[in-house]
Amino acid sequence: MGVMASQTHPLTARPLTVGFDLDMTLIDSRPGIHATYRALSAETGVHVDADLAVTRLGPPLAEELAEWFPADRIEAVANRYREMYPTFAIEPTLAMAGAREAIAAVQALGGRAIVVTAKHQPNAELHLAHLGLTPDAVVGWLWAEAKAEALRAYGATVYVGDHTGDVRGARAAGALSVAVATGPCGADELREAGADVVLDGLGAFPAWLTAHAGERGYAEAAVPSPASAPSPEAAGAAGAVASTLAADAAGTKDFA
Repeated sequence: MGVMASQTHPLTARPLTVGFDLDMTLIDSRPGIHATYRALSAETGVHVDADLAVTRLGPPLAEELAEWFPADRIEAVANRYREMYPTFAIEPTLAMAGAREAIAAVQALGGRAIVVTAKHQPNAELHLAHLGLTPDAVVGWLWAEAKAEALRAYGATVYVGDHTGDVRGARAAGALSVAVATGPCGADELREAGADVVLDGLGAFPAWLTAHAGERGYAEAAVPSPASAPSPEAAGAAGAVASTLAADAAGTKDFA
């Protein structure tokens, strides 16, 4: 009699880790960013069309500031924007519909939900704390393909975002790109950019994740609970990435 082949899916050897973008994926930061731009404009005397700026959230802050300020002022203005941000942007910002449920769906499977965002990390953490959103880790200062650094370090196999830059980041990490059409990029644009899955919003994510986890064997896998500490190897890799990114960000200061 032959030996029965193992039915264990190879992906179940590690915990399910899902990455999420922040702005317009987990949070609607448009009211707060709008207020911050208006305050920045009033202080600097330079017109910033806040209505227009909030329609194109996603890329680094420096890219938006370059539309309004000369190149030699961008670093100083970006620093001032970040200083003003907690005062003007945290309180008006809302959680996107389904954000809490999406994070909870990952954690209910014993998985880890991480936030990987281009936003200035301390401000990202303020948003999450204010809204009571509880991911297992937050990594800031990363945009588009650079997001792959954190996604690989944490072993993320899925990345959820609203922008074509998020699709590029997922693909660069070898992760499944799940796009939500809740930001500046429409469903067709997200598909054309290479998203593997396009959802109308996070409300559809828990059902999709349940099906995905069942197909991949995560539902049956004995994976660590979200409260469990990661392995020393994983913690070391993620910590090294976070330290490097923080150092890079301190030098470039490009992110919102």
